[in-house]
Amino acid sequence: MTDAGDDAPLSTKKDGHSSQDAASLGLEARGGDLLARSVTINRPKAELYRFWRDFSNLPKIMDNIVRIDVIDQQTSHWVVKGPGGKEVEWDATITQDLPDEAIAWASKDASDISNSGRIEFRDAGLRGTVVTATILYDAPAGLIGKAIAKLSQREPGIQARRDLRRFKQLMETGEIATNARTRKQHEEEMA
Repeated sequence: MTDAGDDAPLSTKKDGHSSQDAASLGLEARGGDLLARSVTINRPKAELYRFWRDFSNLPKIMDNIVRIDVIDQQTSHWVVKGPGGKEVEWDATITQDLPDEAIAWASKDASDISNSGRIEFRDAGLRGTVVTATILYDAPAGLIGKAIAKLSQREPGIQARRDLRRFKQLMETGEIATNARTRKQHEEEMA
């Protein structure tokens, strides 16, 4: 049981999360699994916020995104690679937009994956900006889907860590280091 004086992050809590927990993190209660990942990026927070707020940039850093269709300033449609090669989709609405500080979202009802989340940008002085992604979600197909997602490296905790690492690389160096060949490289080699 969590002590009322416990100052550990809620994302470390092992016994589930309440809607009150989600609200304290600035999230809507959409899902039962909570994760949070952070990275420090040596760039100003305003620059990082602007990159993230333009959702067309996110497929550059998020390996599992097939596409994001921006419907309007508040709503977008996400298509993501799911476990077992199945694509999952949802519409998301921005629930909070604090320029240069944070963006929060929640999936709409009847989504393949119920989720909500928040990306925060906090000043880290001479070190740049601490970027924290907090996501609350329900794994498709419950525990079996969660296990398949982990085995196929599509589990949101694994993806969030990798996506933030790619974001750091792109923002600090202008490119994402990889040992994988792109489709274009493969086609050029075959020609």
